[in-house]
Amino acid sequence: MTRREIKTRARQTVKRHYMILVMTGLIAVFLGLQVSSFDNVVRMYSSDRATAAGLNAGIGEETEDAADTRVAVGSVGLIDVVEHILMGDPEKGRELSERIKKAEIERSEEGNRVLGRSRGALSRIVNGVTSGSFLVMFVSGINSLSGTDNLGTLILMILALAGVSAFYLLVVNTYAVISARMFLEGRCYAKLPVQRFVFLLRIKRWLPVSMAMLRYTVYELLWSLTIIGGIIKAYSYYLMPYILAENPALGGREAITLSRKMMRGHKWECFVMGCSFLGWNLLGAFTFGLTEVFYSIPYQSAAFCEYYASLRKEAKEAGIPGAELLNDTYLYEQAPKECLEEAYADEVEWKKELRNNVRKPEGMKGILSEWFGIFQGGSEEERIYEENREIRVRLGMCKDVVEGSAYPVRLSQFPDTVKQKRVETFHYMRHYSVWSLILLFFLFSIFGWCWEVSIHLVMDGVFVNRGALHGPWLPIYGTGGVLLLTLLNRVRSRPVMEFISIIFLCGMVEYWTSYYLEAAYDGKKWWDYSGYFLNLNGRICAEGLLVFGIGGMVIVYIAAPLLDNRIRRIRKDVLVWVCMILLCLYAADSAYSVRHPNEGKGITDYQPLSRYSENLDVRSEEYAGNIVIAFVCAGPYLYYPVDDPVAWRLQA
Repeated sequence: MTRREIKTRARQTVKRHYMILVMTGLIAVFLGLQVSSFDNVVRMYSSDRATAAGLNAGIGEETEDAADTRVAVGSVGLIDVVEHILMGDPEKGRELSERIKKAEIERSEEGNRVLGRSRGALSRIVNGVTSGSFLVMFVSGINSLSGTDNLGTLILMILALAGVSAFYLLVVNTYAVISARMFLEGRCYAKLPVQRFVFLLRIKRWLPVSMAMLRYTVYELLWSLTIIGGIIKAYSYYLMPYILAENPALGGREAITLSRKMMRGHKWECFVMGCSFLGWNLLGAFTFGLTEVFYSIPYQSAAFCEYYASLRKEAKEAGIPGAELLNDTYLYEQAPKECLEEAYADEVEWKKELRNNVRKPEGMKGILSEWFGIFQGGSEEERIYEENREIRVRLGMCKDVVEGSAYPVRLSQFPDTVKQKRVETFHYMRHYSVWSLILLFFLFSIFGWCWEVSIHLVMDGVFVNRGALHGPWLPIYGTGGVLLLTLLNRVRSRPVMEFISIIFLCGMVEYWTSYYLEAAYDGKKWWDYSGYFLNLNGRICAEGLLVFGIGGMVIVYIAAPLLDNRIRRIRKDVLVWVCMILLCLYAADSAYSVRHPNEGKGITDYQPLSRYSENLDVRSEEYAGNIVIAFVCAGPYLYYPVDDPVAWRLQA
């Protein structure tokens, strides 16, 4: 192909898969595999901030007041702590770490309370990372065990070097092959699933490819010592990532040899090809790298993929030794329909089972069915309609492949292991009956009550009846679970969107419930996340929402389908009676709790630990003999009684 034809096809590829190829190129920029003015701007900005913050100045050279000022304004951070550790002074690093942590907590309490840093597991993790206390604890622990002052620092340096080396070997170097594979598949197929980023993991070739790329890097490094040889060999080995992307089973030496043979007589041509993008590079410099990130980098990568495909074809026609190893035929042409039907016979059979004459429910039934996944009866028509939905779920992942729009993994040299499993068991795209949803509401509410009671039993050693109601249920859990199954019915087929939606919906439910309880019961609180990292008015926090997000995914995709399978086996008249009895008990409890809510010690009668932490030294001095050794705050509901502020119970 001519250079013009190569670039025309490259532009078509980028246009077809614009977003995912831009993302592919952007990752390459941040990993340092692509040179971009955008990356230089980011580095300059980071360097300017570091210099302005005074991170390069040694704390030991400053006065105590100046150091305290820098800690207070936040210009001292992790780098300074690491500097003290590497200089063999972990004690000074520990002291600085504690001051940084204390300053961060004070800033969070005085300023933006959304970024609380005084309570919760997430706050402890953030504090430990930003203040460097984790590193200090590690180094001090090693030094204490070994009886020396420098062993911990040495081990930390070795681990850091090993971590950087492993990251470069397993991620940076290997990503060149992953990127090449994404562009190669994108040039031939209309659909490019994001799951293809981990194709090396799925075929269990990640480590062998990393080792092959390591050999390639070492060869280039050694040749670069000769200057001229380094330039020549850079083009000799240019096709290495593309070769491994097509055949990950090749070793480093085989791939290098094949690249060298294929590039014989094409080095100058490849150099000219790269120079033809000089105008785009200049434009990128003027636009601070934006045009490079959003167009020219994926455009160039797609062009060189076309160039590789052209050289591959030429090598196979010329019979170059080793070219026969490039045998992934369907990476360059679409598979015949007969081959796809044979390889994906199970999907083809499922497709034949689809009934085209199934009528959708109409009216209110149709709205409840389509939008909320609720069916009101068990008619034959509704049963057939639900079976059709189940078949469509099975076909969802393989539909594009069977239609020839995506790369057929089962026809490759490394087919994914096909795991046959009964989809019926976890058929999550089902419709739930009204009675099933009522029973699920109570099951989730009872489970939530057991969960929180167990937490307090373990942490406090006492039984506490959680919630504003008196019965063994927490309706916020039941309401949240039912809303996930109904309001989010339309996004259930997209797990990533489902997870984001679960976090958003659970946040709204928890925030509104907290606001309502405070308004209805004269400001009483049944939970308070003040001091947690990323909290909103103490009613919701990132730590809790993340747990709800994970739990919600378990409910939607595993727990609810399995429970519904059991519920469907119950006779309808028995199910109705059970639901009616539970509803009557719940209504009676709710009516009674309006006037007499469940409250008291361990439920609403508490204050956060942070109220007392500011005066710990004063109190220990005032009450002689009562020395507080340590506080370990754990769990979102761990508080200390207001009526007994002196005799604090230490929790472990």
